[in-house]
Amino acid sequence: MAFIVPTKRGTFEIRESHSTAKGPRSRTLASFDELTDEVIEKARQRASKPPTAEELRSAARRAGAPVARSRADQAARELIARLGHGEEPEPRLRRLLDAKLQQGAAGVITPPDPSSAVAEWMAATPTERGKTLVDLLLLADALPHGARRGKPLLFPRLKSTQPAR
Repeated sequence: MAFIVPTKRGTFEIRESHSTAKGPRSRTLASFDELTDEVIEKARQRASKPPTAEELRSAARRAGAPVARSRADQAARELIARLGHGEEPEPRLRRLLDAKLQQGAAGVITPPDPSSAVAEWMAATPTERGKTLVDLLLLADALPHGARRGKPLLFPRLKSTQPAR
C-alpha cells in the first residue's frame, strides 16, 4: 500500500510498506516537491501494487503536499484564457471540442466517431506517433499467416479490369 509522508527537507515522498522477517518496512517510490503526472507514473512503475493516480492525489492532499493540475485542467485554463483574449479555434476544432465536452458531461460512452478519432493524435509528438507505428507493425507481423505460408500473396482481380464478354 502506498502512502505519502513529508521529509525533513520540506519535500514529500511516496512510500510503499511491506512485511519482512524483521517487521514492517517501507521503501521510497518517488520524491517530489509537487505531485505531477510524471511523479505518479514513476511511483506506479516502481510499486509492487500500483495505486491509481487518484489514490495518490488524494493521499497527497491529506498529507498537505501540493498537487499539480491535471493536463486537461491546465489545457482548459489556457484555452479559456486565449478565448478571453479574443482568439478562437477554427470551426472544425470548435465542433470537435464541443462534441468531446458534451460527451464527457453526459457521461455517455458512445462508439467512436471516425471524424473524432483524430482528437487523440492532434497533439501527439513524433516520438509517440513513431512508437505507435512500430506497435502496429509488430502486430501485423504477429498475425497468423494461415495456409499461405511460403506462398505469394494474391489479390482478386478487379471486375473493371476484366475484359468484357
